[in-house]
Amino acid sequence: MENKINNQLPDDVATEALTKATELSSLLQPYLIALNADERKSLPKMSDGTAPFVEKCLDYCQSDPQFAPPYLNTDGFKLDMNVWEKLNTIIHPVLQLAQNLDDTTTEAGSESYTAALTYYNSVKQAAKMSVPGAKPIYEDLKKRFTSNGSRKQAEQPE
Repeated sequence: MENKINNQLPDDVATEALTKATELSSLLQPYLIALNADERKSLPKMSDGTAPFVEKCLDYCQSDPQFAPPYLNTDGFKLDMNVWEKLNTIIHPVLQLAQNLDDTTTEAGSESYTAALTYYNSVKQAAKMSVPGAKPIYEDLKKRFTSNGSRKQAEQPE
């Protein structure tokens, strides 16, 4: 069992990170919207590969406005592109941070759960061997694996 998490996150660092994440969220909140799943699915998506095309179209809208249809709000187009560019520079490091946070919490949780299962199996074996003090611990811990109708008995570790 490899242990990849070998350092302690100091309380002050965790508190400061949470404070800064909350500050960032509060700072950007007035400029952000929320989409539901259907809205997100129905929208055409702009990516880094699409951006040069969109930028060229915006340039042409400004240099050759005679080709823009009257229902196209070119000022709104320019505003939308400006917002996309600014938020796009923010989202990349935030997404990378989110992925690293997710990877690290997944690993730390897995290591913790593996250690707990190791202890549980040791106590279970000790209870089977009638080692004094093991049975009450085993009885308490085995509640996690007791079938409640939604779990299969096979999930209980051996």
